[in-house]
Order: sequence, then structure tokens, then C-alpha cells
Amino acid sequence: MKRNVENEIVIVGGGICGLATALALHRKKIKSLVLEKSEELRATGAAIIVQANGWHALDQLGVGSILRQTAIQIQGGKFISISEDEQKEVAFRINQEFRCLKRTDLIKAIANCLPMQTIRTNCQVLSIEIDSATHYPQLLLSNGSILQAKVVIGCDGVNSMIANMVGLHQTKLMRFSTCVARGFTKYTNGHQFPSEFAVISRGQVQLGRIPMTHKLVYWFVTRLSTSQDSTISKDSNLIRRSLLESMEGFPIHAMDMIRSCKLNSLHLTDLKYRPPWDLLLNKFHKGTIVVAGDAMHATGPFIAQGGSASIEDAIVLARCLAQKMHNTKNMMIGRCIVSEAFDKYVKERRMRIFWLSLNTFLVGKKLDTKSWIVRLIVIAIMVVLFRDRDCHSRYNCGTLREEEGDYI
Repeated sequence: MKRNVENEIVIVGGGICGLATALALHRKKIKSLVLEKSEELRATGAAIIVQANGWHALDQLGVGSILRQTAIQIQGGKFISISEDEQKEVAFRINQEFRCLKRTDLIKAIANCLPMQTIRTNCQVLSIEIDSATHYPQLLLSNGSILQAKVVIGCDGVNSMIANMVGLHQTKLMRFSTCVARGFTKYTNGHQFPSEFAVISRGQVQLGRIPMTHKLVYWFVTRLSTSQDSTISKDSNLIRRSLLESMEGFPIHAMDMIRSCKLNSLHLTDLKYRPPWDLLLNKFHKGTIVVAGDAMHATGPFIAQGGSASIEDAIVLARCLAQKMHNTKNMMIGRCIVSEAFDKYVKERRMRIFWLSLNTFLVGKKLDTKSWIVRLIVIAIMVVLFRDRDCHSRYNCGTLREEEGDYI
């Protein structure tokens, strides 16, 4: 086996969170290595909704201005409820920045800002353990080599191997009974939709529609999961057919949008989540190993904050690590220093991700349940706890700039 001892900080996972963490560290002049198991960087899913808190985080990374050029600003929205007898429409305001980005555009913008040799693709981590001699993590890679690191940051998604290997999550992921399909529809001659977020609901099926440009529209459909979904999810034509069947009774323009979608953009996935109470009790780091993004706080997509929360993680994690390293000679990485930085990171993020998770959990349960009594109870809880529906998007994760009093 080949031994490599050159990398002090290793990030496992080259998705949005992993790359954002690498870039945040780079902005603080801290080197890292990103390991991605795929042969090339790829984005899971079609698009990502970014609200004001996410744009603040992207501006800290230095990619906000580039990405704003790829997506139009959404000015407002409307809920449309369809029943057998009538159609009701309720408009709502969007008072802060709200855009929908292609995930590939986001991945590319972040990756292009990283130094050469930061990302290593086709590199899967098979196991991780603590070296008995150095007390630092060492990773066994799929090519048979052993990579030694002083810090390991697990950004490897919902089914995080890093989290499972070090016992950071003691409870299993849960599933909503709702699944979601996502896709793009391109209108060669331009679409006629206003710059608004429209949600159309009929029974337990919901369609969300957001224009990205004047020719491209992102949409998602949520419906109850079926026993055939594991087969359907592997075939884009089957996904489209199942959506059209479940959307019977929806407006013609909505059905046409699904029929005309780009088949290679279609994804159908079940919705896994980590229970909110789990986030209050879990320890998210062990020694110099820590998790971030979906590996830390997998949630449903119902308030569109999963991606932005992961970028917030990156900003806070890089800031906490840099603050502690600043007080050491030559920015040395020691176990105690790293552990203190991770304690601070977890403390700062825990309640933020708890409230996001709880909000998402309640919205998901409201969609899931067939009982009107349960639905009323959920709505009552949401009215008490989340009366201000925009509070989650006004959150500020802070900056990467060095300010007086930062280093203690």
C-alpha cells in the first residue's frame, strides 16, 4: 500500500458542501484536498433554490455576482389550490433575493475558483480509522493507498459514510411518504410565465414552477411514494408518464410543461431526513473528524434551504477553524486546536439547523398525512412556531473577513 502524508485537511465529497468548504478554507488561506468518488464532478438533482441567506453565503465565497447572471430574480409567488368544484388562488410576496440556479452552474462556479490539484476525482474512501501512533485519521482509498490527514471533513451527503464510520449518527434516517420529481423544461421561443414562484396543489400532489431564465423553467412535483418508484426512477420516460398520471386534473399548461421537459434532467427520489430531535442530541465531530451539509442535517426540500444551509456550514466551519489556527505558530494544526474549532462550529450551527429541520419536518408531515386532524395539529404548531415564514431566509451566517475580536 502507498502511504501519503502530505494532506493536512481532507474533505470527503465533491458536491456543493464539499466544494464550498474547500473554497471557504481557501479564502482563509488554508489548503485542503477534496476527494470525489465519481469520475467527474456532478450535481445530484436539477436545480437549487437560493434565498437571501444563501446569497449572503455565496457572496462570502466570492461567487455570488457570477451566479446572479445565470438566473432571474423571482419577484413574488402564488398558491393555487384545485378541487373538483373550484380553484382558489392566493398571492404572496417575496421581499428578499430569491433565485433558482442550475446545480451544475453552482458546482462549476465554485470549482473554478479553487486552486489546481484541490479536487481529486475517481477517489472513493473505503474506510476511515484513527492511527494508533499519530492519533490522526487515516483513510483507505479505492486504489489501495492510505491517505493520512490531520483533519477530515465529511461532506458526503445523506448516506454519509464518514458519519457512520465514526459513529456520529446513532439513529437511522427516516423517510417521508412523499417523493419528489424534478426537471427542466426549455421553451425555445421563450415562455410566458411571470417571474414568480407558483405552487399548484390538487389533493396530495403539488407542482412547483420557477422560471430560471426567459427560456428555461425549473419545476418539481411531490406525490405519495409507490412500490414501483424504485423501478420508475431508473427510466426518464417512466418518470414522465407517472407524473402525468398523478397530475390528472391539473391545468393544461402544467401538463404540457411536463410533456415537453428535458428527459435527461428528470430525477425521481424518495425523501430522507434526520429527525429534528436527533440534531439536538447528536455529536457531530469526533476528534479531528467532523461532518457538514446533508451528512450533518439531511432534511426534506419543503422550505428550500438544504443547499443554502450547507453553504452556511462551509462559511462557519472555515471561520471557526481559521480563528483557532490564527493563534498558533505558522498556522499549525493541532488536535486540541481543531477540536476547539469544531466545538465552536457545532455550537453555532446546532440550533440553526434544528429550526430549519423542524420547519421542514412539519411541512413534510402536513403533506404526508391523510388525516385532517393531524393536518390541523401540524398547522397549529406551525402558526405558533413559524408565524413569520421568511425568518429562515433572513438568517446571516456571518463573514469570512477578519474582524477585531474574532480571535480568542
